[in-house]
Amino acid sequence: MRETRKIVVIGPESTGKSTLCECLAAHYQTTWVPEYAREYLLANGNRYTYEDLLTIAKGQLEREDEIVSSGYPVASGVPGVNGVPAVNGKLSVASDETMREEGAGKPHSLLTTHNSIPIFIDTDMYVMKVWSEFVFGRCHQWILDRIVSRRYDLYLLCNTDLPWVKDELREYPDLATREKLFHIYKDLLVNQDTPWAEISGDNGQRLQKAIEAVDGGR
Repeated sequence: MRETRKIVVIGPESTGKSTLCECLAAHYQTTWVPEYAREYLLANGNRYTYEDLLTIAKGQLEREDEIVSSGYPVASGVPGVNGVPAVNGKLSVASDETMREEGAGKPHSLLTTHNSIPIFIDTDMYVMKVWSEFVFGRCHQWILDRIVSRRYDLYLLCNTDLPWVKDELREYPDLATREKLFHIYKDLLVNQDTPWAEISGDNGQRLQKAIEAVDGGR
């Protein structure tokens, strides 16, 4: 059986996390775990409470565990893998041609070329901790306990150097707040043991840097 590598993409809002996960999954012909918070808030409204964040955290990990245990169906370049809807209802996975133009090279599958299978995860409990403490000044112990107990193989931290894109769920259009959040995430990663890489630049540069980080950690 091939080893599984769980790679988490984190960072402030509107830093290209979901797009990067989709493109990485297409490049490696694997799958990814979308952010549960978006689905929850679209269904329940964006006036969330402290208790809602615990519900979202549990839903995120349930989704992650479900997809991880499902046997890693190989992505075909089409969002909605494992029955999860595309982000914002858009087909945003990069095509083979687009990725080559942006410098990512040809897609390849770790199922056949390497000794590990990556799965890409949009958001983990660090995100829930930062979100909860930034908005409410506290964090549920359940979330903190999962940070301690769960293990990942690599973090990709998305910088704030992409233009902010407005949507109905995003809260911080000002760059100063997003940069503050970025540094909170960076401080967390500096003070933990899992390898991590900072991802910046335009979409093509981000994808290339992410691929280099993933391949460098095989």
